[in-house]
Amino acid sequence: MFPRLWIKEIKPIDLEGGYLIDGFPSIGFTSAIASESLMHSAPYELVGFIDSFDFPTVSIIKDGVPNYATRIFVNKDLKVGVFTSYLTISEPHHRTIARLMLKWAKKHKCSLIVSSAPMRMPTENTNQVIAAGSTDEAREKIKQAGMTVLQNGTIPGVPGALLNEGMLNGQNVVVILVDVDASGPDFKSSVNLCMAMSKLLPGVSCDLGLMQKQTEMVEKEIREREKETSAIKKSMYG
Repeated sequence: MFPRLWIKEIKPIDLEGGYLIDGFPSIGFTSAIASESLMHSAPYELVGFIDSFDFPTVSIIKDGVPNYATRIFVNKDLKVGVFTSYLTISEPHHRTIARLMLKWAKKHKCSLIVSSAPMRMPTENTNQVIAAGSTDEAREKIKQAGMTVLQNGTIPGVPGALLNEGMLNGQNVVVILVDVDASGPDFKSSVNLCMAMSKLLPGVSCDLGLMQKQTEMVEKEIREREKETSAIKKSMYG
């Protein structure tokens, strides 16, 4: 039985023809840092939450305001939505999260979902951006953005599930592969991912100055929240 997850929307959402970014933390927190940078480069509005009976029961207080750990933001002008979280999603939830994301994107008529996954790149291809696509249309978008389409490889976790489910349902998913240093804050990988996403998403830009300032801060905050929520979950369910 898959864990039950649900989305609670708190504001009207119009993303028809727009885009959805998977900003869940992964190895090195690159996706989370890049997503945070994108959201600081333009006005994004909190429109909903993702919750589950299997998530730790916790409220994240920011600027005095209670928040769910996993949230949805939207820029209505750019028509870009972002799923972001202080939780690193455990393996049993990966397929369920991917299906929930695809269902939500279909409901709001998004034309493309963009995710990312870590992959160790050959040293001779350090400047090459490689991505995988779920459909012919998605793979064509990769080429048009000046990236290389992955021909052979393995993509795990939520991004891998997004590709498989997107292929079955005919939904466009692009997973950008990033060379991640899991040992610490990885500014270079975050910049590369942010720049790659901006090539796929019209009007989206990266605040690189802000990224450099926030890389360590964002990773520290995510790590602290993850440690806190993990401790709470163990005390409650351990």
